[in-house]
Amino acid sequence: MAEPVLDARGLTRRFGGLTACDSVALALERGQLHALLGPNGAGKSTLINLLSGDLKPTSGSIRFKGTEIAAMPPDRRSRLGIGRSYQKTNIFPAFTVFENARLAAQSRDPRPFALATDASRDPVSRDRALRGLELAGLHEHVERQAGALSHGEQRQLEIAMVLATEPEVLLLDEPLAGMGPEESTRMVGLLKRLASGHAILLVEHDMDAVFALADVITVMVNGQVLESGPPAQIRASANVQRAYLGHEDEHG
Repeated sequence: MAEPVLDARGLTRRFGGLTACDSVALALERGQLHALLGPNGAGKSTLINLLSGDLKPTSGSIRFKGTEIAAMPPDRRSRLGIGRSYQKTNIFPAFTVFENARLAAQSRDPRPFALATDASRDPVSRDRALRGLELAGLHEHVERQAGALSHGEQRQLEIAMVLATEPEVLLLDEPLAGMGPEESTRMVGLLKRLASGHAILLVEHDMDAVFALADVITVMVNGQVLESGPPAQIRASANVQRAYLGHEDEHG
């Protein structure tokens, strides 16, 4: 088994008397797409927020390539190589597609004291932005205003912005939400391309997409991991069927 790029153990987050994540263990490996499933309130969003640094754990460990990062803020985790997208599209609609990606790339190497330098001319940020847009399939739309893109293209742009930071880990929170069939197909193809070079955690409610994409699936219920394993194991699990997937023949 490959060494995990991101390894969480005993990860717990309490909000007063509510335990949103309860001793969760999760390992992400390069070249592997790991899907996270569970009903509403299962703790999926809390877990992804803990991994990205948007929330601090009550207890537990998060290691990135062997280094403990549980106390690190989100910006430091981003510069280490952890990128995330959000349920709600998070772009700058008044800027061009390229400027959105360039601003994300610039965050990878902030230079707060370079006041005399025109950041928009920085060749490193420019190259990172263009690579991110190329990977996300938006290289033909660099001069378009981001707010004029379709919903699916805006979701692609958000992923391009993440890619412009050159992450090793991608934490993707419902990237297919609100998409029609054609846009969903395009996004699934993008995720397949990205899986070979990254460690991906995918939170998604589209079961067809999950079972088409995932190498590993973890199912959470009430803040705990119910079961984790390859898609065939999850599909056949009576516990998972009762807790989340419904009837045994619902997905094949």
